[in-house]
Amino acid sequence: MTVKAGKPKSRLDPEPLPRRDFLGLASLWATAGALFFAALGMLRLPRTAVLSSPSKKFTASLPDNLAEGEAFVPPGRATAIFKDKEGVYAISTICTHLGCVVKPSAEGFECPCHGSRFHPDGTVAKGPAPKPLPWLKISVSGGKVTVDEGTTVKEGTKV
Repeated sequence: MTVKAGKPKSRLDPEPLPRRDFLGLASLWATAGALFFAALGMLRLPRTAVLSSPSKKFTASLPDNLAEGEAFVPPGRATAIFKDKEGVYAISTICTHLGCVVKPSAEGFECPCHGSRFHPDGTVAKGPAPKPLPWLKISVSGGKVTVDEGTTVKEGTKV
């Protein structure tokens, strides 16, 4: 019987845990924790992590009071649609400098981020934009305009 600090050891006192047993239990708990978090991560896999985005192709109705040469920007889209004597055409409103959305103005378009300015036909009036705004593929049927934001066409293409 060993004596600790003046008190005799009882047979009901727990035995001290040897270091080797402690390390074995610690590694067992670390493995169990790793497996638990791996299983938790696998449960997330079946859910999609991609946010849905609108289709690149959309249909819009031009307002009846749209003046010739005036930009119509459909809500939630980065496209300006124009109507003139020769037909209807669409220009992307994504700045060719760093991808900001340009705003229609009296002189054409203005980039709110870095000050680029574009003429109404999309050509660069003032930098730093290196290229003109791209023209987009467009089709008209039954008074509705279908624009494909994913397909560019040659500048000056009207329908």
